[in-house]
Amino acid sequence: MNKEIAELLDIMAQLRHPEKGCPWDIDQNFESLTTYTIEEAYEVVDAIDQNDFLHLKEELGDLLFQVVFYAQMAKEKGLFNFSDVVKTLNKKMVQRHPHVFGNQANTLNTEEQSQKWEQDKLAEKTTASVLDDIPKNMPELLKSVKLTKRAAVIGFDWSDIEPVFAKMEEELGELKEAIQTKNPQLIKDELGDVFFVCTNLARHLKQDPQLALRHANKKFESRFRAVEKIAKQEEPKKGVYSLESLGNYWNKVKTLEKSNIIKN
Repeated sequence: MNKEIAELLDIMAQLRHPEKGCPWDIDQNFESLTTYTIEEAYEVVDAIDQNDFLHLKEELGDLLFQVVFYAQMAKEKGLFNFSDVVKTLNKKMVQRHPHVFGNQANTLNTEEQSQKWEQDKLAEKTTASVLDDIPKNMPELLKSVKLTKRAAVIGFDWSDIEPVFAKMEEELGELKEAIQTKNPQLIKDELGDVFFVCTNLARHLKQDPQLALRHANKKFESRFRAVEKIAKQEEPKKGVYSLESLGNYWNKVKTLEKSNIIKN
């Protein structure tokens, strides 16, 4: 085993030592640790977004520590250990990449390979539905993408993008009708359908809806901060501005962006 990994496992074992360990680490269990795991994953993504690779090195270490933490708790319960985790992962990666580690020729493109990955995963399981092993706690945006991917594995999918646009128009029409009824439950239902079709559209466009939304959020934040700055310069005595003024400032910011004066 790698010297550094062995040292990390030893550190973890010492932290969990019932008599000489850290009280906080000793008190943790599988459930309590999940919040920190999610937090660390987000911090990894944030470091990547910031192109802060020095920070990324640190955050990847924190995420790895979560894996080691779970493995140590499992070892204490006699379930499995860190080596078992790595062995299982190694075996799975080799089995699912016969075009890399075996004699099978690689004739698939990225999209086809992704589809085959899903099919191989399902072939390994004995579930009643292709949807059965999708995590219940997965963020809803991710889950909707996963649901449509899995449905596509057995053929439940449009062959091209035009029917997706048609479905989008249909759902928007139903949302407008729901709004007229002023029924909150019906509105929520139809709005959810619109979001769901949006994720399907993203999949057909080969775009990650999370990345697209993250980009939109960053773009809005950048523009709005610039709008605030201009508003304070133009109307320093105001705290609340008219929508017309803010709209004009917004258009000004967009114009400046196009001139590369303000970068997204």
